[in-house]
Amino acid sequence: MSYLNLPLLHVFHLVAERGSFQAAASELNLPRSSVSKKIRQLEEFVGQPLLQRSTRQLQLTDVGRNLLLGTCELNKVLSNLSGLLDDMQTSPKGRVKISASVLMGQARLVPVLKKLRGQFPDIELELNLDDRNVDLLEENVDIAIRIGQLPDSSLIARKIGEKHWGWFASPQYLAERGQPDTPADLARHDCLVFGSLNFWPFRNRAGQTENIEVSPAIKTNNSRALVDMASAGLGIIMLDPEFIRAERESGHLVPVLSDWQHPENSPINLVCVGERTKAAQAVWQFLLDELQ
Repeated sequence: MSYLNLPLLHVFHLVAERGSFQAAASELNLPRSSVSKKIRQLEEFVGQPLLQRSTRQLQLTDVGRNLLLGTCELNKVLSNLSGLLDDMQTSPKGRVKISASVLMGQARLVPVLKKLRGQFPDIELELNLDDRNVDLLEENVDIAIRIGQLPDSSLIARKIGEKHWGWFASPQYLAERGQPDTPADLARHDCLVFGSLNFWPFRNRAGQTENIEVSPAIKTNNSRALVDMASAGLGIIMLDPEFIRAERESGHLVPVLSDWQHPENSPINLVCVGERTKAAQAVWQFLLDELQ
């Protein structure tokens, strides 16, 4: 048996000893689906079922029973090796890949990286800033910041804030085109749109809401380009004020339609996969403490 299957054997032993996927998952601090997947991978390698699954209990097949007996000493070696490595690694080491959208990463992650590096100098950080929806498992991402409600999945999520929206333009643009007084005035303005957000929602002070369809002067799938274009006087954008703090403080962008609010806020979550290295766990806890 290849040494690459040793972690799968460890999970198999734990499932057999505890009698259920859920019990093994709880002990390993993994989602149940991850444990089930590892057992399927081991069965694919062996070429035969190792467990008979039913709604009430798990039973070993003959092949599974023989594999369990034949590898019992190996499982002890794995457990001893795991403990030995944990004892040796007093300081977390290794690579940790973090994913976020471009502006989110610039606003929330970059400011804390110096402190993170100072606390964990042996951890190699890989920062993946991308406005597309990245699949954490496919792209080997350890930790990510995600906006909006998360679908049911094997990911662990902790809320670290809320995303808000406002409308902004450069003083240069407003001097040339005038100030919009109502959302309906956007029909005569250049709107810069991220992705496919062609409808901008508004709520007035009386609590009434309306969706305004905007005709984009320019569309982009890059949030940084959206901010740069607005700062250059190309039009009006809808964005989280937190993401453009530097542009607002410098006066490159100013709010418009201040009598209206965006009717919705979205949660900002720190998410990670259930199975984490010691280095990833250290970064996860650091970001929770810093960003919440």
